[in-house]
Amino acid sequence: MAFQTEFEFVLPRGYIDESGNLHKKGIMRLATAADEILPMRDPRVQQNPGYLTIILLTRVITRLGDLKALDTKVVEKFFTSDLAFLQDFYQRINEMEAPRVKAVCPKCDHEFETEVNFLGETRE
Repeated sequence: MAFQTEFEFVLPRGYIDESGNLHKKGIMRLATAADEILPMRDPRVQQNPGYLTIILLTRVITRLGDLKALDTKVVEKFFTSDLAFLQDFYQRINEMEAPRVKAVCPKCDHEFETEVNFLGETRE
């Protein structure tokens, strides 16, 4: 199984370009450390930390419909429901998945998989 780095999405409303074309289907790639660090140097982010989302999405969305390029001007024109969807999608594809290990119950010898939790928090 190959490691997946790109994920397809469909915007709830879609982006309408200057010609009136609707673009809903896109691809977002996994974020890198640079994607999260480099925008912090941008003066727009320093003046308004909320702008980080715009720059970050511009960096990780690799395709949106038939658009030739995606820049901050495009992302700024997204409907708020699409922006919220993309922020949630970004979080879901980039969150760290807990490693799993095979375990055996010492009482009944039942084999199962469980998550390794390095933070010491319990799940119920």
